[in-house]
Amino acid sequence: MEATKKHFFSDMSVMLERSMRHIFRSMDTIVTVCITPIAMMLLFVYVFGGAIQAGTDSYVNYLLPGILLIAIASGIAYTSYRLFLDVQKGIIERFHTMPISRSTILWGHALTSLVSNAISVVVIILVALIMGFRSSAGILPWLAVAGILMLFTLALTWVAVIAGLSAKSVDGASAFSYPIIFLPFISSAFVPTESMPTVVRVFAENQPVTAIVEALRALLSDQPVGNDIWVALAWCVGILLVAYFFAMRVYKKRV
Repeated sequence: MEATKKHFFSDMSVMLERSMRHIFRSMDTIVTVCITPIAMMLLFVYVFGGAIQAGTDSYVNYLLPGILLIAIASGIAYTSYRLFLDVQKGIIERFHTMPISRSTILWGHALTSLVSNAISVVVIILVALIMGFRSSAGILPWLAVAGILMLFTLALTWVAVIAGLSAKSVDGASAFSYPIIFLPFISSAFVPTESMPTVVRVFAENQPVTAIVEALRALLSDQPVGNDIWVALAWCVGILLVAYFFAMRVYKKRV
């Protein structure tokens, strides 16, 4: 058992290193992921911010959690794209001829997604600081924020793995991310849900993004989080487990 674990982790480190080399050789992927969320943040803060009643003096503080989720939703599309290319080029089949743990091929892509999205999140937070974002939170709330964002990234990454293994074309491999990117717009990420029509408000208040955004916002402002953090964690863990299960099933059938 111990030898199997060592074999698994050594194989996974090799796959992670391989995927990270692709990231650092084409840093434009991270730049592309950052550009749209930063542009949206600039637009909403400096153009629409004065007209939006968010109940806070600093709209960038209110906006940032939703922008981070949009950036992550955009970033996972590249995971699906890279995995699709590995399948189409027969690279995964080649790996299967080697004495390696097969699941580490997918975990290499998943951990690479975690690292690359973490870089994007840090860049966006730095831009937000320049724009006036300030947080009174201590170390523990920031660690909680990092933990929620990591769980959210992993959950969506395994959804991306399903798309990458199932897609018939390059466009299809990344198209799944568009509805996910759109979800923050129908949530409390940009405006309070109280201002929405009844039907839209009911949907917005009961979808995962709102709970995650509210939890992040409370943590960053050092306010009581309440049940939002447990709802957010339940959504993230639930999506992660279901997506991982179906990703492995698709993987076995496809390869």
